[in-house]
Amino acid sequence: MFISNAFAQGAAADPAATFTGMLPLLLMFGVLYFLMIRPQIKRAKEQKLMIEALQKGDEVVTQGGVVGTVKKVSDTYVVLEVAENVDIAVQKQAVGAQLPKGTLKTI
Repeated sequence: MFISNAFAQGAAADPAATFTGMLPLLLMFGVLYFLMIRPQIKRAKEQKLMIEALQKGDEVVTQGGVVGTVKKVSDTYVVLEVAENVDIAVQKQAVGAQLPKGTLKTI
């Protein structure tokens, strides 16, 4: 009765304001890419190359912390000698890093 209806006026869309509003979001994505995504992709590529280059006699450490010498390499598994006459089979993806030659002798 006493209150009249209020109608919103259509605001004209300003292209510059739209870009300015999206600029912080674009900057955050750029920072996220260079600080998190790109290094992770690089690390995965290095890991894949290291696994493909494994050969008999390499000294490696698994992601679980087991240290051993590669005795046999197959398509999906690696047989590690962790002590004299003690061999274990692990998946290739479980190999975390390749150690320099002679590391096992110093342990």
